[in-house]
Amino acid sequence: MSKKFQRTKEDFTCEKCNTKVTGTGYTNHCPHCLWSKHVDINPGDRNNNCQGALQPTAIETKGEETIITHTCTKCGTIKKNKAAENDNFEEIIAISQNNSHG
Repeated sequence: MSKKFQRTKEDFTCEKCNTKVTGTGYTNHCPHCLWSKHVDINPGDRNNNCQGALQPTAIETKGEETIITHTCTKCGTIKKNKAAENDNFEEIIAISQNNSHG
């Protein structure tokens, strides 16, 4: 049985906004624009061939945690990830306001 989480510490340049991101091993999205990339099957494994852009589409809070819902623009997969302390709070607010209409 394989581990469900693999800590993969790597730096990357965001393909959406070109921000240079220093990874911590838990970094799974750009802290500036909150977009991500569909690279994992299980967190950190980098085994997904999709490689589509993961758009932040919704924000929810559970207790003290803020959860970002990402939707893949290529295959439609929906993934939920915790927001990080250094995430752009204005962007979190903008996304939460966008998904509260309707």
